[in-house]
Amino acid sequence: MPYSDKVVDHYENPRNVGSFDKNDVAVGTGIVGAPECGDVMKLQLKISADGVIEDAKFKTFGCGSAIASSSLATEMVKGKTLEQALAIKNTDLVQELALPPVKIHCSVLAEDAIKAAIQDYQAKQVKMKSAEALVNSVEGATVTA
Repeated sequence: MPYSDKVVDHYENPRNVGSFDKNDVAVGTGIVGAPECGDVMKLQLKISADGVIEDAKFKTFGCGSAIASSSLATEMVKGKTLEQALAIKNTDLVQELALPPVKIHCSVLAEDAIKAAIQDYQAKQVKMKSAEALVNSVEGATVTA
């Protein structure tokens, strides 16, 4: 099964390998797996206060197509809003990498990881806002004796 030059390039020279602090409220982490082949992908997004993806990192345990899909996904999301990133589909990755049909599930992993990372980030934001509201209500309360 021949791979495109782009798959080989992203596999041999993966972009944005690494991780961020998962406890950072500006970081969303998505961890997904593919039962078909055992691939596991962790994708993290660092998001600015105005909702733009500033940076992305990944760690993938899997085949060359999974690593290439992860690497390309990190490049595709940078500079995008959350809504724009959610619009990235596995078919975009398949087309860009020219993945063979038997490896399409690797691109699905990348799409799912983007969604999971954004959901994690949004959940952190809701928690943080709830905590801030609680602190503000406690600070605003008057104590009577």
